[in-house]
Amino acid sequence: MLLKDKVAIITGSSRGIGRATAIEFAKQGAKVVVNYNKSKEEAEKVVEEITRLGTEAISIKADVSKPDEVKLMINKTLEKFGSINILVNNAGMVAPKPFLELTTDDWKKTLDTNLLGVFICSQAVVPHMMKQKSGKIVNISSIRGLGHCGRTSVYDYNSSKAGVINFTKTLAKELAPFINVNSVAPGWVETEMNKKASPELRESENNKIYMKRFAKPEEIAKAIAFLASDDSSYITGQVLVVDGGYSLK
Repeated sequence: MLLKDKVAIITGSSRGIGRATAIEFAKQGAKVVVNYNKSKEEAEKVVEEITRLGTEAISIKADVSKPDEVKLMINKTLEKFGSINILVNNAGMVAPKPFLELTTDDWKKTLDTNLLGVFICSQAVVPHMMKQKSGKIVNISSIRGLGHCGRTSVYDYNSSKAGVINFTKTLAKELAPFINVNSVAPGWVETEMNKKASPELRESENNKIYMKRFAKPEEIAKAIAFLASDDSSYITGQVLVVDGGYSLK
C-alpha cells in the first residue's frame, strides 16, 4: 500500500476526480478527509465506501475560498487523526461563457475557488507539515493551464489553472527539502460535467486525443496517488500531464 496510515485531505472530493482520488487513497491505505462545499449526501456516500474498504474517513464541509472554514477543516482533521501528511487541492469550478459576456464577478468566482483556494488550503497545512518535516501537496491543474492548450469560452478557468501551475513551481522552491509540491494536469475526463457534452463536441475532442477517449477519473486518481506517495520522493515542482496525448498537438 503506497499510502498506508497517511492522513490526506482531498478538497472537492464528493464527486468526480476528487471522489475517485479519495477511493484510490483508501485502497492504498490512507485515512481520508472528504471535503465538500454543497454535496453533503455525496460526501457521506464516499465516506461509507471508504469505510467498507477497511480504512477511516470523515467528511468535512468547507468552502476552500474562505480561510475561516479551511482553518476549521484543518483543526477537525488534526483532532480526528493527529496529523496531516497529504493535501490534494482538487476543488474547482468552470462556467463557460463567450468572451464578451464574461464579467469581473465571473472571474472573481472562478479565481476564488480554483486559485485562491489552493493558496488558502496550502498555507493552512504547511505549518503542520513543516513541524513534522514532511508532507506532500498535489495541486490539480489542467491542460488548459498549459501555454498552448487554452480553450475559448473558459478564459477565467484557463487563467486560474495556469496560475495553479506557476504557484506549484514557486511553492515547491520554498518548501523544499521537506515538502514536495507537484501538480497533475488532466485533459478531458469522464466526469458528470463532461458527460453532458454534446455528441458533436465529444467526437471533435476525441479526434484530438491520441488515446481516442476521455480519461476515467480513476486514471487521474492513480497519478495523484503516485505524487502523494513516497515513490515520488525526489520529484517536486513538476506538472504531470495526464491527457491521453491531447497536448502533444
